[in-house]
Amino acid sequence: MNYSKINNLTGWFCFLVAAVTYILTLEPSVSFWDCGEFIASALKMQVVHQPGAPLFLMIQRFFSLFAFGDLQKIAYFMNVGSALASAATILFLFWTTTALAKKVLIKENEEITTGNLIAIMGAGAVGALAYTFSDSFWFSAVESEVYALSSLFTAIVVWAIMKWEAHANEPRADKWLLFIAYIMGLSIGIHLLNLLTIPALAFVYYFKKTDKPTTSGIVKTGIVGILILAIIQYGIIQYLVSFGAYFDLFFVNTLGMGFGSGVAVFAILVIAALVLGIRYSIKHQKKVLNLALLSTALIIFGYGSFAMIVIRAKADPNLNNSDPDNAFSFLGYLNREQYGDRPLLFGPNYNSQKENITQGKTLYRKGAEKYEVAGKKTDYEYDRTTPFPRMYSDDARHVGYYKDMMGFDDAHFPTLFDNIGFLFSYQIGQMYMRYFMWNFVGRQNDDQGQGSLYEGQWLSGVKPIDGIMLGNQANLPPSIKDSNAYNRFFFLPLILGLLGAIWHFKRNQKDAGIVALLFFFTGIAIVLYLNQKPLEPRERDYAYTGSFYAFSIWIGLGVLAIREWLMKKITPANGAIAATVIGLFAAPVIMAAQGWDDHDRSTKMVAHDIAVDYLQSCAPNAILFTYGDNDTYPLWYAQEVENIRPDIRLVNLSLFDTDWYINGMRKKQNESAPLPISMKPEQYVQGVRDVMYYQDYKLAGSVELANILGVLLSDDPEDKLALQDGSKENFIPTKNFKLTVNKDDVLKNGVVNASEADKIVPELQWTFNKNYVTKGTLAMFDILVHNNWKRPIYFASTVPSDQYNGLDKYLYNEGLALRLLPLQTDTADKSELINTPALYNNVMNKFVWGNIKNAKYLDPQSSDDISIFANVFNNTISSLIKAGRKADAEKVVNRYYEVMPEKFYGMRSMMGSYFMAENLYLLNDTKRANALIEKSADYIQKELTYLADVSQSKGKFIGGQNVQLGLSFLNQMAKTTAENKQTKLSEKLMHQFEGLESRFSAYFAPQ
Repeated sequence: MNYSKINNLTGWFCFLVAAVTYILTLEPSVSFWDCGEFIASALKMQVVHQPGAPLFLMIQRFFSLFAFGDLQKIAYFMNVGSALASAATILFLFWTTTALAKKVLIKENEEITTGNLIAIMGAGAVGALAYTFSDSFWFSAVESEVYALSSLFTAIVVWAIMKWEAHANEPRADKWLLFIAYIMGLSIGIHLLNLLTIPALAFVYYFKKTDKPTTSGIVKTGIVGILILAIIQYGIIQYLVSFGAYFDLFFVNTLGMGFGSGVAVFAILVIAALVLGIRYSIKHQKKVLNLALLSTALIIFGYGSFAMIVIRAKADPNLNNSDPDNAFSFLGYLNREQYGDRPLLFGPNYNSQKENITQGKTLYRKGAEKYEVAGKKTDYEYDRTTPFPRMYSDDARHVGYYKDMMGFDDAHFPTLFDNIGFLFSYQIGQMYMRYFMWNFVGRQNDDQGQGSLYEGQWLSGVKPIDGIMLGNQANLPPSIKDSNAYNRFFFLPLILGLLGAIWHFKRNQKDAGIVALLFFFTGIAIVLYLNQKPLEPRERDYAYTGSFYAFSIWIGLGVLAIREWLMKKITPANGAIAATVIGLFAAPVIMAAQGWDDHDRSTKMVAHDIAVDYLQSCAPNAILFTYGDNDTYPLWYAQEVENIRPDIRLVNLSLFDTDWYINGMRKKQNESAPLPISMKPEQYVQGVRDVMYYQDYKLAGSVELANILGVLLSDDPEDKLALQDGSKENFIPTKNFKLTVNKDDVLKNGVVNASEADKIVPELQWTFNKNYVTKGTLAMFDILVHNNWKRPIYFASTVPSDQYNGLDKYLYNEGLALRLLPLQTDTADKSELINTPALYNNVMNKFVWGNIKNAKYLDPQSSDDISIFANVFNNTISSLIKAGRKADAEKVVNRYYEVMPEKFYGMRSMMGSYFMAENLYLLNDTKRANALIEKSADYIQKELTYLADVSQSKGKFIGGQNVQLGLSFLNQMAKTTAENKQTKLSEKLMHQFEGLESRFSAYFAPQ
């Protein structure tokens, strides 16, 4: 059997292993974060968040066809699409590794010996399978996200440049370069990460075309590679569209032609220029020019997948982010304008003071017949700036993090070296190297890590080393040793990769340098470009899988390093076999064995079911205000894909400040009628009423909300405030609002039962909780004024309280949503505002629980939602007890034990058990209450003992928040058990409390 056939068959074997692995462990339905939006948008060809992923959506739409109309299987088959794309990535990684190995071991026209053949195949298999079971890549492989398909396109490009290099001296070999250009163009429609391979590809080209590389040649090649990257990133992706937009502006506003006419002319000019340029290059035998022009044409052709965005935006689907149906909105969509800018080379520190506002380019929006000026892009001027700003956010939480991590006092202004220090300690250390070590050394647990020593750190399993890094590891707590993500690789994959890298640099410095460039540009270069703020809402390891891909090549080549050493003692063939076996056990086998249980999502339905529960918390035809990704995207999936509760109108408050989103709310969607918004589009378009500030006019009493709305929407100059620049803006003259309640409307629409008619208040009175009104808040006011209690209004329980706009005392808990009810409140305690009948019905008859009790693995977001479910149960039980419905409360308790997991997923999970124990004591279920108390106390004991050990070994207080929480609850448990006459248990708990308190007494300030 020849080399090519063996190479192909072994590669496909690796593909099969990866495909089976990913399909067996993939999530059976929607996942958290962007997946719900992607699945819903792929199914109906809708427009996702900026900057879009049209090719990804079209490919996922193809995989949805295999559901054959079964709505509940659509997400599964889209997840299968990611799994197969990831498996194909492994296939191309295998072929890339074997190509690199072959270049070192086999000279041109040399016969391949059995020993070399085994070694090359072994290197490919070890590297490919190591990446198969790497933590970050595996996570993306089992859900419908862009990163799996993006990795495939990266793998194809790297493999294709190796093919070009192998055939570069043959006629027509440049077809591989054109293929790469087209794949890169297509990849833009998935994710931009693929472009980061360009500098490495430039060096492959240079080394192949240059017999004797020079230092100046290497420097020039690096510059050219970065220039090509910049030309594609900015010249093609952004400025090509920008030129088209300004052509359209001229043709529409100056020549009076229709929208899109300038874009059409510009497109014709670009096509004509490329055609003429290509013909010129052929006629005059300009080979490099011909290659450059053909590559540009193919990149643009691949980039053409973005036409889908404009086409579908014009169809105005339910999910139509930014409504990019014209040249300027499409340009803003591609430029990610809704996410703002961040400084890279020069800019402010967190404590730089804003001195002035500068105006930049003019912003345009589409009008009825022409483009209209929407304002100007603004930026701040600061009193002091710094080169290379890494600590630039003035958010109070971020400022506190900067100071704490770097040891700054309030007066310190960070220098260049301080910023570099933060780069290495946080942005590289915490947000890259920690992820790298997760993948190739081991992982402590899957708690979100923000720099603490006990959450989400890397760890190896070699206790002396782990002890140096993380403190005393003698008494590992349940949050680590019971975590599915407690993975210990004992440094073996890392060592194998380092051996491979060293061996590669010794044997073929050029190729090793190319792999190193790939490793850098898909890792550290991303860190430099992203310039991340601290306290990210989720782990970001998925962004660096390209870097881990490059390191996996070296893991494979580590087999050749081991084989070379073994050949001194045994035959080449036996050495190759032994090295392959050693490599397999040192990397893929241990990574698979340790990682399987924290990547097996095959039994998890949390994202799907909590979306159902949010929706089922609402009455028919409700308006549900949401806020973040995870209380919105899964719900979009449920409505758009599975057609669950299509009567409910979801309103994401994070998007409600945009004109295009308000436009969508004013039209019918699914079975939901348009929202009662009276504003006309010209009253809230981009640049109009973006922000309106509070100016206290000392008005007596509360002002009717309809009058406030009238002032805010008024075009009368008398209703506006003069600003410093001479312009006038609407404003709010008071924060004391009221909304008159028509009792007949409330009863007629079933908002309140007739039995509670006497509790209906004549008016809602509240204090607005902000110093400004955005157009989203304005739209909410409009809805409140014109709804007339016809549609139930809810806030998802996860919406931050400041988004209630002061209505807190009228929001009643009905499960995972708080309902606005015009009822007299009997308590100032918001936690007691519960609509007990609705809540009980939801918990017992409507809610589903994501299989959290029996799921093989729950990812961090899912385990966080256990606390949400626990709160629902505790609220239901406590409200039933207060209502005298003890029999119903006991039914809810039994349901709790049926569906809730026994395992604790952190302190928040433990807290839920304690509150359940309190309820059980009230129900005289002492046995189960005591069991929960003892279980919770044991958990606290183990967690705090570990933190005390670590604090002692590190000489500083570690885990302060968890320590204070644990001690507080342990003390409260002792009191609760004493109150319920559980004397022995109370004494035991107090003894535990005193013992733990004494261990931390040195860190607490004296009272």
